[in-house]
Amino acid sequence: MKKMSFLGKLGVISLICPTLLFASSDIQTNLNIVWLGIAGAMVMFMQVGFIALESGFTRGKNAVNVASKGILDFAVGAILYFSIGYAFMFGEGGFIGTTNFFLTDYISSGDSWGIMVWFFQVMFAGAAATIVSGAVAERVKLSGYVVACALIAGFIYPIFGHWAWSGEGWLAAMNFHDFAGSTVIHSLGGWLALAGAIVVGPRFGKFGKDGKVNAIPGHNIPLATLGTFILWFGWYGFNGGSTLLGDGSIAIVLLNTTLGGAAGALSAMIYSVFKQNKLVDLGMTLNGALAGLVSVTAGADVLHPGFSILIGLVAGILVSVSVPFFDKIGVDDPVGAVSVHGVNGAWGTIAVGLFTAEYSLGTQLIGSVTVFVYAFGIGMIMFKLIDKMMGIRVTANEELMGLDLAEHGYSAYPEFPSHSEVSLFK
Repeated sequence: MKKMSFLGKLGVISLICPTLLFASSDIQTNLNIVWLGIAGAMVMFMQVGFIALESGFTRGKNAVNVASKGILDFAVGAILYFSIGYAFMFGEGGFIGTTNFFLTDYISSGDSWGIMVWFFQVMFAGAAATIVSGAVAERVKLSGYVVACALIAGFIYPIFGHWAWSGEGWLAAMNFHDFAGSTVIHSLGGWLALAGAIVVGPRFGKFGKDGKVNAIPGHNIPLATLGTFILWFGWYGFNGGSTLLGDGSIAIVLLNTTLGGAAGALSAMIYSVFKQNKLVDLGMTLNGALAGLVSVTAGADVLHPGFSILIGLVAGILVSVSVPFFDKIGVDDPVGAVSVHGVNGAWGTIAVGLFTAEYSLGTQLIGSVTVFVYAFGIGMIMFKLIDKMMGIRVTANEELMGLDLAEHGYSAYPEFPSHSEVSLFK
């Protein structure tokens, strides 16, 4: 066989290289799509974690109700975010998006990337609504809660998300940085949860007439522990997927996520031992891990790992101080949602301004204050309107009976009825 000349080889290479470059680009695009699909599914699995955590931290007579809220807020949120929420958040427009309702732009053009971004983002919308669930657990009407979730996923979350994450939002224009949602999702959900807990009021027996705070233990702390680990697992999709890229940029995000959660768990555990003069408080340790994860979410893409540990350590202390603080001022939050998500979402967002050179502390503070004013203010209005129009809280008898029997007609643990259930049905 004749050897190919130099010019012949050059000609073959010139034909092959553009093809390889095109194939490489196409492969990366598909990797991005596949990674976003996997990450979105991981975030969806966090709904299981929220249900397990809330159920474990509350009483067994409300376990079916907790699970019902979990499936309904996701189902309602998905429909609302598909029809209007995504358009309000990422459609064209200054104050709020006004295009791409029902994803018509993506569907009509066969834009698989756009559809996959919606798939990933709808999981965030569901998470923002679910945060509220734990703070109003054991005494909120299922119907009123579902209405609130529809408004959160369809309007409240998308509007703020447009300000911070769309290309036309005013916070984004100020170079506000919230990589995966310490503010946009967690603080928003936490301050909405605070408004809900205030309007719904505390559970019977939580506060004595003399102002004493009475503990109402959860029925299954191992279940809450399982829920925490499921949430932690899902966080790798939550933060890792926010790169929107199936490439090496995920690595530092996952590293920082791991370190923040671990540091939060450790500092909360140590605080419970030395500051409260007691043995290890597993419940607070779990919330410390979640607080660390929440706080590192804003800067997981830009933080040095050492700062992620520091941020997580502070988060574990903050949640340990914040939970009893809200008890003292009369806010009954059975799972510590306000402290974990609201307080530590703010801390993590502000920390980006403290520990990175690229982002201004002033801008990060503006974003944190804005979400509090917006979410708490609109949350108070929303919950008060729901209460006035349809009632937000179950009756005293229903609360004592347990929402499983009162709102669903059966118990999660039919073999073990509580004393209150037995007395009510004699």
